[in-house]
Amino acid sequence: MNPDRQLQRRLGVFDATSIGLGSMLGAGVFVVFAPAAGLAGRFLVLAVVLAGAVAYCNAVASAELAARYPASGGTYVYGRKRLGEWPGFLAGWGFVSGKTASCAAMALTFGQYVAPDYAVSVAVAAVVALTAVNLFGITRTALLTRILLCVVLATLVFVAAAALLGPHPSGAAAGATAAATTPGGLGGVLPAAGLMFFAFAGYARIATLGEEVRDPARTIPRAILAALGAAFVIYLGLALLLQSHLPDGRLAASAAPLLDAVRYSQFAAGAPLVQAGAAAACLGALLALITGVGRTALAMARERDLPAPLARVGGRHTVPFLAELAVAAVVILLLLTTEVMTVVGFSSFGVLIYYAITNAAAYTLDEHPAHARKWLNVAGFVSCLLLAFTLPPTSVLGMAAVLAVGVAGRFLVLRLRGQRRPQA
Repeated sequence: MNPDRQLQRRLGVFDATSIGLGSMLGAGVFVVFAPAAGLAGRFLVLAVVLAGAVAYCNAVASAELAARYPASGGTYVYGRKRLGEWPGFLAGWGFVSGKTASCAAMALTFGQYVAPDYAVSVAVAAVVALTAVNLFGITRTALLTRILLCVVLATLVFVAAAALLGPHPSGAAAGATAAATTPGGLGGVLPAAGLMFFAFAGYARIATLGEEVRDPARTIPRAILAALGAAFVIYLGLALLLQSHLPDGRLAASAAPLLDAVRYSQFAAGAPLVQAGAAAACLGALLALITGVGRTALAMARERDLPAPLARVGGRHTVPFLAELAVAAVVILLLLTTEVMTVVGFSSFGVLIYYAITNAAAYTLDEHPAHARKWLNVAGFVSCLLLAFTLPPTSVLGMAAVLAVGVAGRFLVLRLRGQRRPQA
């Protein structure tokens, strides 16, 4: 196996868009509206619009950079190229550590949907199966993503029809206690937007696959903006329909708002279809996450910020097989040894730092297209930091500790390498 072997450019606009949209329409779409409604109340739609605006700033920055630097690794590569080694490392380490925990959480969520009594075993099996798909090449990954995306989209259409056609439950029918108080308000819009933002963040997966996209200068910007536009329309439409169908209290208190939208309609018998769609969404998001983390680990290993063997690309399907296997092994270890849902909160902070660095890197570019003016990079940078520091303190402190461990580890490794370097 040649460690310097390059990945193959096999993805077109449709495949790349599918991977991005499949990432954004993950399991989060089935749960995120409830906590967001609890914070923003009747201003939920405003929170969606605000999250979409921040996502647009980040998306155009990612698109500009990915078109210019079409290599695996996303902002890890852009940060190194435009800002220096340390900002790049901070982005890469935050992405790999945070999203690896997210992989474990997504796998466990799938297991809880499919077989609650055997959730961990099912989650481990899902990780093994999806890693195997990835090892058969990026075109197999794209194919399975398209299949899962079709299932999720069909489910969302069904939910939308149920919410639109009703009947719409009254406060008594939906639960008088839940509906008695209208939650949230204008003051909760910003943290609600922070929650909604993470549902939009899947377009980063397209950028991390930059080395496997045909005609990247044309394909990547189109795929990122198409995936983001589609996700925004879907989220905005669902927010409007859910608010018109369910009382504010019921929406905020629901553990599964899309499932409740069907249960409180004339299509209640179709509730299992929504559960199947949620399971498919978990798999789609997990598949994209494993792929993105593996490619970022590959890029970091090429620069020796992670162990060099992880940069090895080989096999008939030219995949970073050691990086993929290492990611799967760590995810399985987390599933078997930790309370996964308690360790993933910090990943939200890491994602926002990642995109802040993306915007800072894009700002340094000399030329900007009409749809991606320089002021958008400033707005994106400020918005990411603002949302990051409105997160719960435990999330901020948790990820700050993880980032500090990574920075300290890299500093020590660089010192050791410097000491071993032969003197002239």
